[in-house]
Amino acid sequence: MANPTAILETSLGNITVELYVDKMPITAGNFVELAKSGFYDGLHFHRVINQFMLQFGCPHSRDPKSDRAGTGDSPKGTIQDEHPAQHRLSNEPGTLSMANTGRPNSGSCQFFINTVNNAYLDWFSPGPSKHPVFGKVISGMDVVHKIEQTPTDRNDRPATPVKMIKVTVQEG
Repeated sequence: MANPTAILETSLGNITVELYVDKMPITAGNFVELAKSGFYDGLHFHRVINQFMLQFGCPHSRDPKSDRAGTGDSPKGTIQDEHPAQHRLSNEPGTLSMANTGRPNSGSCQFFINTVNNAYLDWFSPGPSKHPVFGKVISGMDVVHKIEQTPTDRNDRPATPVKMIKVTVQEG
């Protein structure tokens, strides 16, 4: 059975991603569950850093000007870190990775799309920051780059909000 895909319908265009439920069942499954519940619909990208990544999924980002954007967790709570030895998926351009607080088992609903190679964030690389990859953009990298080029304020928030209109999961 093929992995599910998700269409991320944003105010700047659509991005389609493959979700690696076969390799990262906890992390990808968490995303699928939240997406199917409508959790992501209506939120905004709250952190955009050119030549790094686009971060999304904070429930406080429903108001794109909220001072709390980037600090919220899933109504389901956090998930267990997932580091399968047989799947060394790297934070390459176009991959989706779980955001976390830097502490073990602190990922919940926020994720980011890498826009460059960020291998130093891999769970199997040396250093403190670990972000497991759980999917990859399969179409719409032009939209990813359009969002990446959006002017931001001093807190890395898009000056003109970029909204996630709807996330639709399609079973594989």
